[in-house]
This record gives sequence, C-alpha cells and structure tokens, in this order.
Amino acid sequence: MNAVNGAEADNRAMLAKAEVLVDALPYLQRYAGRTFVVKYGGHAMGDPEAARDFAEDIVLLKAVGINPVVVHGGGPQIGAMLKKLGVESRFVDGLRVTDKATAEVAEMVLCGAINKELVSWIANAGGKALGVSGKDGGLVTATKVTRTTKDPDSNIEQAVDLGFVGEPSHVDTTLLETASKAGMIPVVAPIGAGTDGHTYNINADTMAGAIAAALGAARLFLLTDVAGVLDKDRNLLTDLTPADIERLREDGTISGGMIPKLETCVHAVEAGCEAAVVLDGRVPHAMLLEIFTSRGAGTLIRA
Repeated sequence: MNAVNGAEADNRAMLAKAEVLVDALPYLQRYAGRTFVVKYGGHAMGDPEAARDFAEDIVLLKAVGINPVVVHGGGPQIGAMLKKLGVESRFVDGLRVTDKATAEVAEMVLCGAINKELVSWIANAGGKALGVSGKDGGLVTATKVTRTTKDPDSNIEQAVDLGFVGEPSHVDTTLLETASKAGMIPVVAPIGAGTDGHTYNINADTMAGAIAAALGAARLFLLTDVAGVLDKDRNLLTDLTPADIERLREDGTISGGMIPKLETCVHAVEAGCEAAVVLDGRVPHAMLLEIFTSRGAGTLIRA
C-alpha cells in the first residue's frame, strides 16, 4: 500500500512539473530570440547560494533561446577595497566622488575580481560567459557626470566635481550582439572610456538602462534588495507607467534610492526597451517567476 501511495505521489509531482512547463510555453514562445538585460548587484552578490541561483537562471534563459546580457555593480566591494587601502570615500547624491586613485581601484575591482567571479559562476552552471567592460570594443563611450548642490546657508547652487564618474553618451552594441550570436553570455563591468581618454566609473543601473535601450531589449531587470515599488501601505505595485511614477514621486510614495532606479527604467523604456522590472534579487529565481508566470514577482514599468 505504501509503495502504491509513493508511486502516486511521484506521479503527481511529475505532473505538476509538466504543468509548470506547459504554463511557461506562451512566455517561451514570446521571448525566443529576444534580449534581456539584467543588472545584478546589491547584497545578493556576496551570497554564494544566491550567486549560484542567479547563474543558473541566466544559463536557463540562454538555453531556452533568450539572449541575456548581465551588467553588474560592485559598490560595497569597491568600498571595502578602498577601506583596506586607507582611502576615504565621499558621496554626493549616492555617487562616489572618484579621484584618479579611486578610479583605478574601481576598475580593478569591477573588471577584475567581480566580473571574473560572475563569469566563473555562469561557467559552473554550464554556460559560456564573456567578461567585458564598457571599454572593450568601444562598447560604451562615457561623458563626465556633472552635479550641483545647494549651499545650506546661502541656498545658492554650486557645481560639484565628482571626478571620474561618468554616464553613457553612446553605446555600440556590436560586441554584445556578436557574443550572443556565438552562444555566449556577455557580463559587463560598468567602466567606460571617455573621448578625453580618461576612464570613468559608471553607475551600474544607468549602464544597464543605456545598454537595454541600445539593444531594444524586451526586458531590463534591476535586481535589488527590495520587493519592488511599494505603496504607502507597503503593498507591491505591479504595473507602473512614467506618469504613475511621477505622481508617486510627488506625493512621497517613492523616495531615496528608488528614485534613480525608476528614472533609469523610465529612460530605458522611453528610448527603446519594451519594459523594465524592479524586483528582489534576494528571492530565489525571482527573475524566472517574473518572466514565466502570469503573476510576476516585481514592479513592471512600461512606456
């Protein structure tokens, strides 16, 4: 009797797995041959189990005919290395003031340690990853970021020199498209070269958004440390437009670090990316839940 019950349980489990695959079929058909740009960062990068899950998800996307492009951050790792070297960090509006020495450390950490670690995780999951930075193949041309801040006493706006902090002014997708067609998964470090010959550190969200727009990606995923965009009652908002985002910003529903993330999403969808998603990278396989289920797992932004 127990053997029969065990066989029935196994059959039910296999049937449930088959039903999951059938439910995913329309999404597989919809996205076959399309490009997804995934920004990977936050605390999940320091968790080996989360990194392993992420790598498996990326390899699965490639295996079912989707072309993933990974853009990674590394702020905490850069901060840790600077601290180890005795270099003090200063921030303006969430951007690290980057002198020449800090820029060299950022390039070393991003293009060396972090980039190659992600390439290894993807290789261990059975994929072929190609680690590059925005400097390779003329992928990203950067321009120096300019910021102003108000003097608290005089209320006069003053220019702030952030040093070698840049933003993408041009994206040449040739390298990414060539790698994807060859069956590889590009893994991009957010470093770019300027026309002035200098190397610039670029915010990873901004880099991912610019690449997604240039590729006309079907999706831009920003994996972060929160569930998505929450309303004032802490409920997840699953679908937003740029007009919704502006309204939520004005009434204070969204604030702090979520504002630049959503600005990146809006810029991307208005410049050629079909939709952007903010979701919790700490949830196992959150990206697959967002892509292959009707409920989704984060906040979707469409133009």
